[in-house]
Amino acid sequence: MTLTLPPQAGPAPTLQPTGWLRYFSFSVDHKVIGLQYLVCGFLFYLVGGALAGAIRTELLTPISDFLPRETYNEVLTLHGTVMIFLWIVPVVNGAFGNYLIPFYVGARDMAFPRLNAVAFWLIPPAGLLLIGSYFIAGAGASQSGWTAYPPLSLTTPATGQVIWILSVLLLGGSSIFGGINFIATVLKMRRPGLGLMQLPMYCWAMLGTSILVVLSTPVLAGTLVLLSFDIIAHTGFFNPALGGNAVVYQHLFWFYSHPAVYIMVLPAFGLVSEILPVHARKPLFGYTTMVYSILAIVFLGLIVWAHHMFTSGTPPWMRLFFTIATSFIAVPTGIKFFNWLATLWGGKLSLNSAMLFACAFIVNFVFGGITGVALAQVPFDIHVHDTYFVVGHFHYIVYGGTVFVIFSAVYHWYPKFTGRLLNEPLGQAHFWLTFVGFNLCFAPQHWLGLNGMPRRVAEYDPQFTWMNQLSSAGALLMAISTLPFLVNVLVSAFRGEVAGDNPWNALTPEWLTSSPPPVENWKGEAPLVTHPYGYGSAPDAIDLKATSGRDLWSSGRS
Repeated sequence: MTLTLPPQAGPAPTLQPTGWLRYFSFSVDHKVIGLQYLVCGFLFYLVGGALAGAIRTELLTPISDFLPRETYNEVLTLHGTVMIFLWIVPVVNGAFGNYLIPFYVGARDMAFPRLNAVAFWLIPPAGLLLIGSYFIAGAGASQSGWTAYPPLSLTTPATGQVIWILSVLLLGGSSIFGGINFIATVLKMRRPGLGLMQLPMYCWAMLGTSILVVLSTPVLAGTLVLLSFDIIAHTGFFNPALGGNAVVYQHLFWFYSHPAVYIMVLPAFGLVSEILPVHARKPLFGYTTMVYSILAIVFLGLIVWAHHMFTSGTPPWMRLFFTIATSFIAVPTGIKFFNWLATLWGGKLSLNSAMLFACAFIVNFVFGGITGVALAQVPFDIHVHDTYFVVGHFHYIVYGGTVFVIFSAVYHWYPKFTGRLLNEPLGQAHFWLTFVGFNLCFAPQHWLGLNGMPRRVAEYDPQFTWMNQLSSAGALLMAISTLPFLVNVLVSAFRGEVAGDNPWNALTPEWLTSSPPPVENWKGEAPLVTHPYGYGSAPDAIDLKATSGRDLWSSGRS
């Protein structure tokens, strides 16, 4: 006798949230994840900016009269950590990388969609853990700065320092997951017929960045684990009192943390390379040299870390090697700047908000690069080490470089995200307040450092008062500049001018579909775009046969 069982019903379909609710869900759509990165990062930017405001308020006067000294150290540590690990790195890599890379390679999604979602959802708890450490009764946040140098990090409140380490480990895991995903997507998910040397420049920037992430971030993770052992279990890896070596910590820390500068800057280079040709109506100049300069920066970025340690007892031969290596890295960086200027030269420039922020990036980063070459020279570095000259240089690179590009990218791709344009007068107000405030805040800090004002202290010689007040006035303008940007983004999402599918007449693949895009990115097969910067050329940059009957060239024509 045969027992026949009734057919089993399949699993009930999972109802995915729709509309705005999908941005609060565990989505595997790369576009949703990209916007989750962007919004989450900007919220932490507001927190980091508030902490910066507290720092500049304290520095209005030479004495410690606004924040207690311990609180100042906590605020300083949280500001640096939030801005680097919760704002810049997640946004220039995770936000725009997730949103754009699948479009650029002609894929429906990232190579590992679930890993992609996990990488994002590690960030909110890590950020809340970090900021929450400030409010834990009896513990207090870390007071050792974002570098967490021992023995200082071994003597600050242990609970707060361990929470800081745990938060950074979570964020490092998120970066590693993202880096693996980007490498696999760029190398293995490309549409048939699309070669590596036909990809938009941002793909190369993210490929180089992801290589740096995968090679250097595990070193930081292992270093922080050993530091946590020194704090919790009283081991002696870095504790000089127990035979440890604090300089070894510096080597391991900077082996990650100098490449971290390029982890922030290389994606910004890629984004600028996508924005300038569109608004200049010219092909990107020197595509091949741009690719090889990215690869050179990746290689040299791994062998320059000890220029942060010229005052740490490094022997003369090491000083010489790292001076030469650091000077050499200016060459591929300079190539990129000359290529961007050549892209702009003779173009039909549209000086909208996106273009203004992109051009300001070039100005700011060139100045930051010049001071960086100066810091690579041992005698000068010894003179200004741990002074406000380094603070000014660092912010010209990191804020003047990456944050200006983030704002440029938001103005450029906002129509793709929402289908609506941002308000241009508000955008121009945002730009000028940011540009003037930024330079007013950080340019005087170079003079302060040259004249001997140390960084990371709340009290200073009264002769520096006026310059610090000038710097704080610039910080206030930067804070005010956030208001028109917030109003613009929020109001334009509902009442902004309808943009159409391709308001910039761009040629890169993300603009060759509807705005906002469908879940599968395209209706039909992805277009084959082999000349993403073919402005002014014949319409052979796109394979029209791949557009499923829709003439996508007509909406992307120069």
